[in-house]
Amino acid sequence: MADDNSLDLLVVIFDANPVWWGRVFAEKSQEQITLTSCVDSMIVMCNAHLMMKQSNTLAFIASNTRQSKFLFPKESLQEMHTIEESRSVPSDSRCEKFVQMDDLIVSEIKELIGNSEIPAQENPVHSNPPSALPSALCMALCYIHRKEKECPVGLKLKPRIMVVKASPDNASQYLTIMNCIFGAQKSNVIIDACALYQNSGFLQQAADITGGVYLKIENTLSILEHLLWLYLPGQGTRDMLILPSSQHIDYRAACFCHRKLVDIGYVCSVCLSIYCQFIPRCITCQTLFKLPLPPPLQRSKKKKK
Repeated sequence: MADDNSLDLLVVIFDANPVWWGRVFAEKSQEQITLTSCVDSMIVMCNAHLMMKQSNTLAFIASNTRQSKFLFPKESLQEMHTIEESRSVPSDSRCEKFVQMDDLIVSEIKELIGNSEIPAQENPVHSNPPSALPSALCMALCYIHRKEKECPVGLKLKPRIMVVKASPDNASQYLTIMNCIFGAQKSNVIIDACALYQNSGFLQQAADITGGVYLKIENTLSILEHLLWLYLPGQGTRDMLILPSSQHIDYRAACFCHRKLVDIGYVCSVCLSIYCQFIPRCITCQTLFKLPLPPPLQRSKKKKK
């Protein structure tokens, strides 16, 4: 039974990297979901979350190759009223509030993808531009912190973050993402992760550290069933469900010199930067390193006859 003194806040982060979604469209595979179908499935899940309880709240953040943006709710009340006035009243039996939210998210995603920076190459589909996932996580944590300050007396906010990621991890974002993960752990914020096309080591660590759910969907056409089964239930309901557990979690760190995952490396004692090989000066904080000298050789004493 849901707690009447709690407010469930769900912050959805969607990876709208146009290069990787364009790659899926270029392959024209019938076994892979398209961007439009994925957004529709996420909107259905968001509507289901709002209908679960009257006090449930929602925030939707999308990121492309250059920025992250709040799609819902809008920060400016004047902008929100202008959007609501421009929407027509739905002719079917759908709730007007849900229709306005759905149209707003779809239109904002189209605008966000149109403003994305695609590398100027002959075939941009084969390039690897990273998504602005760290900024989206920072925005989500700041929004949750603000909502906790605005929470009425006697009510408790139960926040969680759900990340839907399509593009691969980028080693240059390791430090920022790990800081967000530990910040969420300290604030008791659950991070759920849904990987669509390949495993994400960053999201595996985020779900394991914060107590969330991580799943790589093999058949992306069934994303709606997975969203409603795994990510719609709140914290109290999940204790009664049998959820999938990650058998192997990649806890390897990315080095700062070559941006690759390492098992054993050198760590700066000042800024905790990781390097796969010894360097005399830290690239991040410019600290000088000195290797310890080998112990002096002891001469063996000759036995006296």
